[in-house]
Amino acid sequence: MNLEMLRESLPVDGLRASAALACGSVAAVVVWKWVLHRSVQRKMNEARQWRDRSLKQMERAVLKFKQKNPGLQTESILSLSLVKLAEKLQEETLSPESVLYAYISQALEVTQEVNCVTDFIHGCEEQLQDIKKQKEKGLLYGIPVSIKDHIGCKGHISTCGLVHYLGKVEEDDSVIVKVLKKQGAIPFVKTNIPQSMINYDCSNPIFGQTLNPLNHKKSPGGSSGGEGALIAGGGSILGFGTDVAGSIRLPSSFCGLCGLKPTGNRLSTLGLASPIGGMKSVTATIGPMARDVDSLVLCMKALLCDELFHLDPSVPPILFNEELYNNSNPLRIGYYEDDGYFQPSPSMRRAVRETKHLLHAAGHMLIPFVPPRLVYAVDELFTRGLFSDGAANLLDKFKGDSIDPNVKSQIRCYSIPILLKKILAFILKPVYPRIARDLNALCGVGSVKNLWNHHVAVATYRAEFIAEWRKLKLDVILCPALGPAFNEGYPGKLFAATSYTNLYNVLNFPAGVVPVTTVTPADDEELKYYRGHYGDPWDKRFKKAVEGAVGLPVSVQCVALSWQEELCLRLMKEVETVVHEKRTKI
Repeated sequence: MNLEMLRESLPVDGLRASAALACGSVAAVVVWKWVLHRSVQRKMNEARQWRDRSLKQMERAVLKFKQKNPGLQTESILSLSLVKLAEKLQEETLSPESVLYAYISQALEVTQEVNCVTDFIHGCEEQLQDIKKQKEKGLLYGIPVSIKDHIGCKGHISTCGLVHYLGKVEEDDSVIVKVLKKQGAIPFVKTNIPQSMINYDCSNPIFGQTLNPLNHKKSPGGSSGGEGALIAGGGSILGFGTDVAGSIRLPSSFCGLCGLKPTGNRLSTLGLASPIGGMKSVTATIGPMARDVDSLVLCMKALLCDELFHLDPSVPPILFNEELYNNSNPLRIGYYEDDGYFQPSPSMRRAVRETKHLLHAAGHMLIPFVPPRLVYAVDELFTRGLFSDGAANLLDKFKGDSIDPNVKSQIRCYSIPILLKKILAFILKPVYPRIARDLNALCGVGSVKNLWNHHVAVATYRAEFIAEWRKLKLDVILCPALGPAFNEGYPGKLFAATSYTNLYNVLNFPAGVVPVTTVTPADDEELKYYRGHYGDPWDKRFKKAVEGAVGLPVSVQCVALSWQEELCLRLMKEVETVVHEKRTKI
């Protein structure tokens, strides 16, 4: 950071420090650091005060409504599925007011327990009146919706969990928020995330740690962890997260929800803040999270509309394909229980195995599938691609910021000079080859020429993967979802364990997760003998990360080819159905 940059970073009350900086003295640096620290603390305090005012505003709004409607039974509203709730709102047997305030009240209770709400979208009360004036009711008419922190909403801050973004109030809604409003949905709260979102815990120095509502010793996952916690706690019926390595699927898995990562650009990402803007090697996308598959289907039907295609012409104008989703022909389903990079936990493996048997019994064809060159895909394509600049852009966003304990080990690793990373990778290769490969990949690509070559490598791998898919004549793939929920603090120490999800960001395939079982005492007993594929520190950490999870949900992952979200959702629905049928027979 040069002197000009230092001056620009100083607040108005730092003029003396600025003058000292011009001299380039040691004292100037000390003063600058003190002033910068004061500035950071002031910004964080302002953000926390904003959040506290938002929660108070929610309390007042609920109290006012309850005083006017003393007999309202919110339990019956909160127990409805999204599809049933939408029907009652369309029929006007329920009012949008009763639904909105029921969910505001429940969101308050959930966030008091697990700290998941960061902002109240106060304009929702005005929007409530506006939707009544619409000539046609949208598919999501009157449905309260929660959104992840960095999804732009006019008049609110998209913090990304970083001081860097504080004070930058959004001047307009993101495209996805505009489309939601057009369809009658009511965005009402924003939810917490890990600092910078390149982590799958859910904690930052501004708003603190979000807990898993199913077990407070566990992480809710991330980076859409606030969404996962709020929906799992009953404080939202439909939420939106984003996904560049599994950030929709991981919290859905950890919290027992259904979540869909669409193909990149099937839904618009215009108006979303990002600490790694410009990164194109790995595809980031936005998608829905809910309690069941039907909710995701209704959401996608609503969003894939003319309004979306008009607001963002870069989104292909492809409406929801009802015929593809409703097709009842048996599916050819490829499956694998182990990706070869991280040995699955006992419950992960069992979840796929049991689901495979249920799908086979339902008349589907199950075919073993081995992802080609997965180690190469994870290390060279995902990790080197995500950090193609050697993590320089990401580290810039942390300058002058406090670093959250849950992301500290990652930032320390990313901050190691590239030459030293290469030396360490060389030294560690004979002993810990996986960690050595990861360190080497974190060095990035090194030049524009190499970046272009990397893009070619991704395209080549995608073609190779699809060729294997076509050779087996597959419709979809069934595979593990990372789980069960990790103990707090472990996601930041096991970023590479996202191999089960990040593969499909590299491939840019739609992928979703569905809860199918829970961790049993037998799973816990089997975990004692877990060794992993490498026997390195990561394998030992993974075992500790998933300990103590008896009773927590375990999911499977469903995958389709690009632009076939409907087929992905169909497999998800098939899985949900066969699992439900099994439970009703017990």
